[in-house]
Amino acid sequence: MSLSHRTSGLIAGVLASASLSLSGNVFAQEDPAITFSAPPWPGVTMKTEIASQLFEALGYQPSTKQLGAQISYEALNLGEIDAFFGAWLPAQQGMYDTVNAKGSLVDLGNNVDGARMGFAVPRYVAEAGVSSARDIDKPEFAEKFGREMFSIEPGSATSDILNGAVADDTYGMGDWNLREASTPAMLSAVDNATSNNEWILFYGWTPHWMNIEYDIVYLDDPENLFGPGGGSSDVRTLLNSDFADSHPNARKLLDQMVFSADDQSQLILDFSYKERDADKVAVEWMQNNADKLKAYLDGVTTRDGEPAWPVVQKAFDLKS
Repeated sequence: MSLSHRTSGLIAGVLASASLSLSGNVFAQEDPAITFSAPPWPGVTMKTEIASQLFEALGYQPSTKQLGAQISYEALNLGEIDAFFGAWLPAQQGMYDTVNAKGSLVDLGNNVDGARMGFAVPRYVAEAGVSSARDIDKPEFAEKFGREMFSIEPGSATSDILNGAVADDTYGMGDWNLREASTPAMLSAVDNATSNNEWILFYGWTPHWMNIEYDIVYLDDPENLFGPGGGSSDVRTLLNSDFADSHPNARKLLDQMVFSADDQSQLILDFSYKERDADKVAVEWMQNNADKLKAYLDGVTTRDGEPAWPVVQKAFDLKS
């Protein structure tokens, strides 16, 4: 065969390949690497684990970096990570607004239905008459609380909110002692108080295993200390804009991954409270929630352009 014939054949092969690629699913051209950030928060850890297992089944190569929230925002901005399930708003509003103004974020919206944060008390305290944050500094109640409020880590967005409340005497907290510690330490105090039927005021949020393990009530927040809607929150999925543009298939899956607060609380209970392996908890949840997975995968393909649901169904032995 002459050189010209070989060259013609090579060109024809390239054109045929290009034609096949253009006529097929463009999602097959996506780079396989996907980098998540997951702070050491069990809810974000579990959502990231489920997403990672799904993407791996679809032919991607997911990885996770454990970064704090503030660093996660900047890493998204710089393109050092691709996706983040933990944008809790309005608590992180300042971080969000700073990075979003740079034009490098794509906000896919809320990934948890029913999220909330705010003052919490055991139910027996609520039944004794404490239903609103305006009740906590009433003399007959403040003494029972010891004028102490238990919260999580100094330096967190919550710490800023509550220290501001003490400084501004919001709800009469100007002379209260804010007891800040690690989340496990705070919940240890809650456990001790509820075991002994003692009064305690603490920072609570859902989704979290505390909502399953303890019978607690969230107080009304008429001054919107924790944001509008009585502490109702969004937990949003954020992507780096370059990744979002170049990965429409991955973006579609991430956009469709939404959990109820009860679902995520159960995941957190199994992983964090019961100290089970994240990968095993994720598979068990997927096997028990095949209908939700099928909705996540609607219109999604593998990297090779095949429908995603049959592949995932086989990979995790899911019942349709």
